[in-house]
Amino acid sequence: MKPLIAVTLGDFNGIGPKIALRAAAHATTRRFCTPLLVGPFNIFEHVRDRLKIRARLRRVVFPWKENTSIPILDVGDGLWADIHYGQVAKSAGKSAGVAIEKAVELCTMGKAVAMVTAPVSKEAMQLAGYSFPGQTEMIALLSRSSKVAMMLVSTKMRIGLVTIHTPLRTVAESLSKAKIVDKAKIIVESLKKNFQIGNPRIAILSLNPHAGEHGILGSEEQDLIIPAIEEIKSAGINVDGPLSADAFFGTQAYKSYDAILAMYHDQGLIPVKMSSFGTTVNFSAGLNIIRTSPGHGTAFDIAGNGSADISSMLEAIKYAARFAKNT
Repeated sequence: MKPLIAVTLGDFNGIGPKIALRAAAHATTRRFCTPLLVGPFNIFEHVRDRLKIRARLRRVVFPWKENTSIPILDVGDGLWADIHYGQVAKSAGKSAGVAIEKAVELCTMGKAVAMVTAPVSKEAMQLAGYSFPGQTEMIALLSRSSKVAMMLVSTKMRIGLVTIHTPLRTVAESLSKAKIVDKAKIIVESLKKNFQIGNPRIAILSLNPHAGEHGILGSEEQDLIIPAIEEIKSAGINVDGPLSADAFFGTQAYKSYDAILAMYHDQGLIPVKMSSFGTTVNFSAGLNIIRTSPGHGTAFDIAGNGSADISSMLEAIKYAARFAKNT
């Protein structure tokens, strides 16, 4: 059997099951791995029939013989399939959460080499009792991973985040020298291990406009970021910064670096998504297991009509397989 990659359904009121199913049925995907869909069987069946996807589905238990049908590990009982496209629902959050739990279990037990998560609604998962800011934090806890850094990966750039799903008004107080150093080291280790880059060069962005203007526009650069960079350099890491984000991306200086460390969510995600929205992949660097996901959300506005692009999901599966091979 080819390397097994667990693919969760995401929020069934969004585009998750559709992009997971279409990516699993794609000829390119099937050439290099066996995608195992994780979620309620009847939801995938409903999506297949509604969108007229040509695919044979079958429930599986370990072990099973590989064939042309798409294997599904059924974690539902039919009670969670009250589908209302575009709506936030506790049932959809519960279904998504159970699928994540099962996929992590498959990876930690060595049955799957990696997991790929379809987009979820954080609000729906909160309603279902999963009190995490996002899937990254949940997977880190379930996989007993002591460290993780969220990275957005594309053919244009690789961007890691110091803070992830943090409200903008609390970003500054959430930063610390130790956190910046820790995230930088996780990213460098990942560049070497997952991306096979021998001596990576990274850029660290400033928090404040114009890198704080020596404290006039904010003190975080002087108090936190510069001391962190000095410690990172002392560890033998090739790093530059703090760099003002507007000039850094505006002059395309990012092309000279193997990765970039941004201070907060939108500072990093806006440039990478502007440059390659359809193929951006979210990668959780530093986990004890391999996890990727598409670089977009549930797309409630187009759920159920079949128009969702599967390019990012295809890339997420490719990267998961590549990282598994490199590990």
